[in-house]
Amino acid sequence: MNSAPWTIERISDALGNPTLAQRFLGEINRAPAHQLLTVFAKWERIAKNTLAAFENSREIVAAVQRGEEPSGEWIDGTDRLQQAAERIASQGAA
Repeated sequence: MNSAPWTIERISDALGNPTLAQRFLGEINRAPAHQLLTVFAKWERIAKNTLAAFENSREIVAAVQRGEEPSGEWIDGTDRLQQAAERIASQGAA
């Protein structure tokens, strides 16, 4: 992982979504001086988590492409999704 210091620009880039980056910039720009570090720390944590999730997804994709079972504990949600789809269909949703 990159060891460069976290900056407003780096956080914006790490978020990977223009809408989310705009939300971050809006919050950091509107924050009163005494809350700047708190807002920055919040978004730094979000950016770090986003990068970690992206890296984890790369590892999962690589494992699947090699024909391996992805590491970690996986829960099969097929039944739950099918039940939800049936419930939605029975309520007349298209």
